Amino acid sequence: MLSTVLNFAQCVAEISLLGGIEIASVALIVYYVFAKTRAPIIIANLFPNLNLSTIRSELLVTLRSSNESKPKTGVKHGTGTQNMLELTPHSGRRPYKSIFDWGVIFPYVAQVVRSEKFKYPQVTGNVHNDVVLKHAIKQAADQTLREQRYAKNGHRLLSRSISGDQDEEEDAQAGISYQNILNKQEKRAISILKDMGSTLNNALLAFTSWLLYKLLPCFLSGVVTDTKQIQMLRTAAEKSPGTPLIFVPLHRSHLDYIMVTFILTNNDIRSPLVAAGNNLQIPVFGSLLRGLGAFFIKRKIDPVEGKKDVLYRAALHLYLTHALKQGHNVEFFIEGGRTRTGKPCMPKGGILSVIVNAFMDGSIPDALLVPVSVNYERLVDGNFVREQKGEKKIPESFTKAISGIWKALNSNYGLMRIDFNEPYSIRELVNSYNKIALEDGSTKVYKPAARTLQHNQSTSSLYGTDVVCEEHRNLIDSISRQVVFDCAAATSVMSTNALAFLLLTRYRQGAVEQTLAAALDDLRNSLSGCKDIGFSGESFHVLAYACDLLGPGLVSRSRDDNGRIFIRAVQSVESFIELAYYSNMLTPHFALSSILMSTYHALLPPPSTEPADNKATLGVCSKKLIATALQNCQVYRYEFILNKPTQVLENLLHKHLDELIISGCINKLEFSNEMSDTKTRRIARDLSYYLDGEDYDGPLEETETIDLLYASETLPQQRYICEILAPFSNTYLAVAQALQILNRNSMLESEFISFVINDLTKRVEQGSCPYAESISTDSVRNCLKLLEKWSVIEVCNQRGMRLISLNTLYEMSQESLNTIIKKIEAVVPKFNQV
Repeated sequence: MLSTVLNFAQCVAEISLLGGIEIASVALIVYYVFAKTRAPIIIANLFPNLNLSTIRSELLVTLRSSNESKPKTGVKHGTGTQNMLELTPHSGRRPYKSIFDWGVIFPYVAQVVRSEKFKYPQVTGNVHNDVVLKHAIKQAADQTLREQRYAKNGHRLLSRSISGDQDEEEDAQAGISYQNILNKQEKRAISILKDMGSTLNNALLAFTSWLLYKLLPCFLSGVVTDTKQIQMLRTAAEKSPGTPLIFVPLHRSHLDYIMVTFILTNNDIRSPLVAAGNNLQIPVFGSLLRGLGAFFIKRKIDPVEGKKDVLYRAALHLYLTHALKQGHNVEFFIEGGRTRTGKPCMPKGGILSVIVNAFMDGSIPDALLVPVSVNYERLVDGNFVREQKGEKKIPESFTKAISGIWKALNSNYGLMRIDFNEPYSIRELVNSYNKIALEDGSTKVYKPAARTLQHNQSTSSLYGTDVVCEEHRNLIDSISRQVVFDCAAATSVMSTNALAFLLLTRYRQGAVEQTLAAALDDLRNSLSGCKDIGFSGESFHVLAYACDLLGPGLVSRSRDDNGRIFIRAVQSVESFIELAYYSNMLTPHFALSSILMSTYHALLPPPSTEPADNKATLGVCSKKLIATALQNCQVYRYEFILNKPTQVLENLLHKHLDELIISGCINKLEFSNEMSDTKTRRIARDLSYYLDGEDYDGPLEETETIDLLYASETLPQQRYICEILAPFSNTYLAVAQALQILNRNSMLESEFISFVINDLTKRVEQGSCPYAESISTDSVRNCLKLLEKWSVIEVCNQRGMRLISLNTLYEMSQESLNTIIKKIEAVVPKFNQV
């Protein structure tokens, strides 16, 4: 009896213990769901009379761990935008369904399951059966046969025909088999298409979307876009169901590949095929990207410099053409790769030329180009300081990807902003350029040729090799430059961009928080109406938030003797280079003003040459200023796209000059009478541009007299405007001065770039160059392109290596070389303080 009672008590105790553990586990799970998910919102919708706010707050206070870090302060994103991570239009209770609809309990699952599904037909099969590819296979085989004949027998057999019984006998004797070569090329074509092809499918899109809804909030406070832009894309797709959308983003991060697809998929817009570099074909992640729409392209299409890979070019050309014909949308990065400097790179028109070809061939009735602007408060990929300092890029790998994801999940990168700009039709662009080409008016800026565009099909080439006509090349260049210009102009300014810009232009030695907040207010006012601001709120809060995001490695915050917060860029080369990445997002917007201001100071006579009585009349002729500024703009032709192809650069300079006069940076002669005229001219140009898309062609100042007077009272403001492009001009000057080492001596381009970077590093350390961000391999390369365009240097390829040397004229004449140095030196800011 006693044993029975004891056994019963033991069972009760065990059951109670297990029950207690189970109840505690369930309670913890319920708490996690309640406190960490949308459960309170769901319950509030089901029971509107139940007030859960008090209960939830008490639970959070009671159960939050004492060592849990405080959530980071944030700022509101721009007005009129929504966080896509919180927007789930397909979740919740569906009409005429029970209040216990599963979409209420599992909103993210409902979102990805209920979103519209599209058919994504495979492309590689059609490409493989295309007669054009078979012709390219034969062409590649013929090329290989000629090479083998030359290697075996030299010129004697090289000139013979490809086929013929006697030729085949001689080839067999030399150990050459044309049939074997043809078979190898056919197998290579299959391999190329297999490596290239996308496997885009709805199942992987849905799973990845659900995963991103869960993971992105771990390291991003939001993915923000304007819902009106989404509706605009949806309307465009519905109006022209057979017209593909061509998404053309500026490339900043590897996350760009996925996020555009994520937003489109969850807003019922067909996901695009995405052109990706084959360096991303890494285990697991390569297959994942392929299933999300990526088709992989070799980073270097031609393995041997000067020898075209006709088979690969034909396969890529046909893959894109068939994808468009089968109704796929397409996404590609027109810059070719991620920007290393934070500003847009010069466009590459290869893929764009294929799309234009498809329209001109009649393969597709039209295509809608959609410029896409992407920006981050803090770059998820880290930074490009190593590459800017001349060090080799670390190649992508599985280990690097895993470590990058782990680091991202434990970090805070703030907001990501994506803007979809208004689409424009390929058909309308071609027709408009044809119209310009048919007009004989000399005042037109863009005139591809004296006749309309002609097109002959090219089956084995991409843009940049054997494009059939110069008009086509000009058309592609113009469209691509306009896309990049529009993307840059529409990119939203994030809080970190604004802070970095102020620290590198106005306050390189730092400033107290109150001063920086006032400067931020001034910057926001100057950008109002010109660029979209991706943040809102009090400037003090914005500064604190941006400092936290950038971190103590880039920005230091301390208190001065008066107890005020002092903010300063960390004084190291690496910090300045990384801050320049964020600052350069704003640089193109102020580039023309900086060129004008630097040119103005360069044209001012030295203060010592002017008598004291004439200081008030110290100035520059406006006509001379514009003419000289136009010349200086040419120095930056490979660094910035300063105007659209349809805009007159001179008129834009006049517009920015008017703004400098109104802001008080330059005094206009008889300023009180001329102010209204200046404002009138600026308003006329603005109205003409926004209403007609053309520049104002009204009367401009033609006087030769000095009419732009020196404004000593705004010298600090003038100085910071000049500072905007000062790092670039210092880099260009270092490159020009380094040309001396090429005298009677050829040099590998990579070695010359390393020499210039080392020279710039020494200048920064010695203080002769005050801008650490001038250490930039990208700017060095852009300057070399400029010097090659000016025929100062010659570039030749030998066994895949680029050799540079001085042109004969500059090699023989030191005076000619000094002229080039002075020409570049003219854009380096010189400050006059009277």
